[in-house]
Amino acid sequence: MVDTETVERRVRDVWNDGRSWTLVAIAGGWFLSMGVRLTYPVLLPNLRDAYGLSLTAAGFLLSLLWMAYAVGQLPGGILADKFGERRILVISTVISAVTIAFVAAATSAPILFGATTLFGLGTALYGVSRFTALSEIYPDKDGSAIGVTMAAGEAGNVVMPAIAGVVAAAVAWQLGFGIAVPLFALVGVSLWLFVPERTADDESAIDSISVDAARYIAEEISRPAILLVGLLQILGYSIWQAFTGFYPTYLIEVKEFSPSTAAGLFALFFAVGILVQPLSGNAYDRIGLNRVLPILMGLTAVGMVAVSFVESFWAVVAATAVLSSLLGQATVTLSYITAALPRDIRGTGLGAIRTVYMGLGAASPLLFGAFADRGYFDEGFLVLAVVAAVVSLVSLRIPNR
Repeated sequence: MVDTETVERRVRDVWNDGRSWTLVAIAGGWFLSMGVRLTYPVLLPNLRDAYGLSLTAAGFLLSLLWMAYAVGQLPGGILADKFGERRILVISTVISAVTIAFVAAATSAPILFGATTLFGLGTALYGVSRFTALSEIYPDKDGSAIGVTMAAGEAGNVVMPAIAGVVAAAVAWQLGFGIAVPLFALVGVSLWLFVPERTADDESAIDSISVDAARYIAEEISRPAILLVGLLQILGYSIWQAFTGFYPTYLIEVKEFSPSTAAGLFALFFAVGILVQPLSGNAYDRIGLNRVLPILMGLTAVGMVAVSFVESFWAVVAATAVLSSLLGQATVTLSYITAALPRDIRGTGLGAIRTVYMGLGAASPLLFGAFADRGYFDEGFLVLAVVAAVVSLVSLRIPNR
């Protein structure tokens, strides 16, 4: 689909154009933000044992995390437009460090649930600001820059859960979360040093809340192309939430793999994503959404069907690698949406869109957990395959930007 030499050249160009440390700082924050959130599925068996949680309750915990992350998107976008991305990125890392420390120190289920909710809100501030910052810093290479940053997130999803799993087995699950605290502090300092205070000269259209400003934002984000891509993002995000939330548990309880093997397969999913996301971003820059997204989601549908039927270890490895196509979906759709929004409301508009799709998608872990509690784990993956196939077909109708 994509010439890998071209991808390598474009990534090298992004790195060598004088803005590399800004990219490193933003990518480092995303590495942690994603990696720590995806530590939850790996430590979910430990949390279930420690607090006596059913699969449904565990799904509710994940839904709270992602619902809080959704709710924080719009405020994060508004604050980024008003005060600049650097301040909001740094504030996000500070809040994340404090709240994940409370997660690690939780002495009861209510404290765990409450601290998890606050952690989701803290990391939410990071989501919009990194997109708008990169879109302005790399206006001609936004897909590639965003793809590189999202690949850093997948690297975080490989490294942080794996480290947490090892630490939990060797010492305690609490330390699996706690190791992130000093890392968040380090990233916060890097962001303050290397990210420009403001990445655009434009005045914000929402310096004050008004009916006119709300109307302007609503008109821009309700354009047909943005609405359609937003709908596909809701569906894709719901698939991602349900799958990543329960895949390690599924491999342990249904496929009867050991926890270490399940963690390794989960890491493989994100490791392949490190390649998938830059490739997807580069392909989007070159040939457009409607030629890339159908392939990514078609492969996702095939992988979901395969993983629900195969039993051998190597067959599951192959299916997991194919499923990593899912990780390229957001690179394509969010690059499209970010570039389509006017600069003066880019943060606010993207925050509003992310709040909607993440809020709706956050219900999927709860629903999937309730489904699994009733013995329908495999059937749940088949439902996800159908949804992925729908996204693949509908994306053919999206006009290129």
